[in-house]
Amino acid sequence: MKKLALLAALLPISARAQSADATLERAVSVYSGMRSIRAEFKQTLTNPLTGSTANTSGTLLRRKPNLLSISFTNGDRIVADGSNLWMYLPSSVPGQVIRQSARAAATAAFDPAGEFLTAPRARYDVSAGGSSSVGGRPSHVLVLTPKSRNAAFTKAKLWVDDADNSVRRFELTDGNGLTRLIEITRLSVNPSLPRSAFSFNPPKGVRVVTQPLQQID
Repeated sequence: MKKLALLAALLPISARAQSADATLERAVSVYSGMRSIRAEFKQTLTNPLTGSTANTSGTLLRRKPNLLSISFTNGDRIVADGSNLWMYLPSSVPGQVIRQSARAAATAAFDPAGEFLTAPRARYDVSAGGSSSVGGRPSHVLVLTPKSRNAAFTKAKLWVDDADNSVRRFELTDGNGLTRLIEITRLSVNPSLPRSAFSFNPPKGVRVVTQPLQQID
C-alpha cells in the first residue's frame, strides 16, 4: 500500500514534467519552421517600485537569419538590417539613435520568440505552469528560469497555443520585479517581407551614437 501511495504521489509530477517537455518541443519545432513572421502585439510594463504601468503596442517583422523590425505606436523603433542594429527610442531618449554592429544572434535578444525558442534547454530550466487561454485560444504555460546568473531577467512565462503551438504571450520579470507582458494579437507565419521593410535611415538632426555590441546571456 505504501508503494502504491508513493507511486500515486509521483505520477502527477512526472506527467507535468513530460507535458512541459512536449509543449516546449512543439513550440521550438514550430518556431524553427517560421522563415518569416509578422506579429502585431500589445505590451504592458509594470514597475512595482514606482507602482506605475505603461502600455504600448506595435508590429514586429522577422526574417531569418538576421533581419528584424519592431515599430511601436509611440514612435520607437528597433531595426536589424543585416549590417547594423539600430535603436531609435524618442519616447525615452529623444534626439538620439544607437547603432551597434549586428550579428544573427543579436536580433534574438529583441525577438522574444527567438530568445526563448532557440536552444532553450541549454540556457533555461523549464517547468509547466498550468493551462490558460490567450484571446480565447486555449494554451499551456511554460515557466523558464535562466541558468545564468547574468541573465537580464529572473523568470519568463510563455503561453503556447494548443492549436498551432505558437507562442501567443510572453511575461518577463527582472531582478527588481519589473514585469514586461507581451501579447500577440495577430500573427502571420511565413509572409513575404521585402528587404526594404528592414531598412532604417536616422531622422534628420538626430545624433547617431555607435556602441559596441553587448553580449546577452
